[in-house]
Amino acid sequence: MTTKVLHNPRCKKSRDTVAYLESNNIPHQIIKYLESPPSINELHTIVKQLGIKPEELIRKKEKIFQELELGSATLSDIEWIEVMVEHPSLIERPIVQYGKKAAIGRPLENVIKLFKDK
Repeated sequence: MTTKVLHNPRCKKSRDTVAYLESNNIPHQIIKYLESPPSINELHTIVKQLGIKPEELIRKKEKIFQELELGSATLSDIEWIEVMVEHPSLIERPIVQYGKKAAIGRPLENVIKLFKDK
């Protein structure tokens, strides 16, 4: 089973998550999502694995969020996903996908629980 990490090397929480996987010898594939954004289908799968609405995956404190005036926007689930594909910096990070589940590594305990439940 491949573990995937949507990773931003500039993010401490993201680096902590990768360090956890490495220190526990958990094989993983790093996806630098700012360089290679997930597709609409991939984001749809991630949201489903997380058990959340797409809007809950949005980083609302990002500058682009304010610039696009998304705070007052009423978007459908697919529209939120399209916004994240277009502006991947809005995607919460890090995201770890393991099997049919996923976790946001904020806090790291979410990722640890993902592997304890396997």
